[in-house]
Amino acid sequence: MKDVVICLFTASGLDRAAQGLIGAGRRLANAFGGMLHAVLIGPYKPELTVKVAAIADTVVSADQAELAEYQPELCLNALAQLCRQIAPHAVLLGNDTYSQELVPRLAHRLGGSAASDAVELFAHDGAVRVKRSVYGGKAEATIELKRSPAVVWLRARAFDPVDPAPPSSVATVRGMSINLQADDRTRVVERKSEAAGEARLEDARVIVSGGRGLGGPEPFKDLQELAAMLGGQVAASRAACDSGWCPPQWQVGQTGKKVAPGLYIAVAIRGASQHMAGISDAKNIAAINIDADAPIFKNCRFGIVEDYKKVIPLLKEKLAALQK
Repeated sequence: MKDVVICLFTASGLDRAAQGLIGAGRRLANAFGGMLHAVLIGPYKPELTVKVAAIADTVVSADQAELAEYQPELCLNALAQLCRQIAPHAVLLGNDTYSQELVPRLAHRLGGSAASDAVELFAHDGAVRVKRSVYGGKAEATIELKRSPAVVWLRARAFDPVDPAPPSSVATVRGMSINLQADDRTRVVERKSEAAGEARLEDARVIVSGGRGLGGPEPFKDLQELAAMLGGQVAASRAACDSGWCPPQWQVGQTGKKVAPGLYIAVAIRGASQHMAGISDAKNIAAINIDADAPIFKNCRFGIVEDYKKVIPLLKEKLAALQK
């Protein structure tokens, strides 16, 4: 029997990415004929725990005081100890900065193999196979992880949730003995909280994104107004973020956030392969660019070759009229 472990950070809650992670773990455990173990890292949250217990076979709550806030060495140590006790065939984590930092190190600690940014998982002859994008989203590669455990982080919104099990089969929640010792190799110097929108970019249904062609930070105010009228969020290309025109958490692309909205409006973004890798799961892409030869037009459903300064005010005007 080959079991699967999924790791959730309770501070993040049960967002769409977490639901997909649980669903992916459930399906992979079923394919192997094994059990699904959910490890919850961080302060105990009853509502979250109950929902996870309705899908997993066992739930392990790691709510030690040392894990109240994310610190890489402590979390890595805790996960390594828990996984050694469970001895899973695969360990799955979500698409967040924490998981991307932990996956390769956890695989090394456990003597397993690692893969990143999985868009599909399946069992094949007893091994875990991972499908992921390569070459900036221009192709897909299938990787077989033969060394157990396979430790993988999953792309947000690439996996569907699953329905909870009947109440009679809800998992029990238990703790496991782990020894956490202070690690002085890293320390928290300062924490800063920044205001976020109504939804995370990864969960937004509509995104209005600006690029280098905007020419400065001021046009982002217009994009924010347009996004608000559409009930969406604002994002940016790496070039716009690197120029200091908008905060880094707005960045979408291969080195930023990977999003999957119903509508992605790219304003003054040329559409380099690195940016397209971050929006490849968008259902509809609309592009506004003055350059008719911009690569974005080869990948969008709707395209307008025009100066955004003429298009955005017209869009806002039409939306305002419809909303009266």
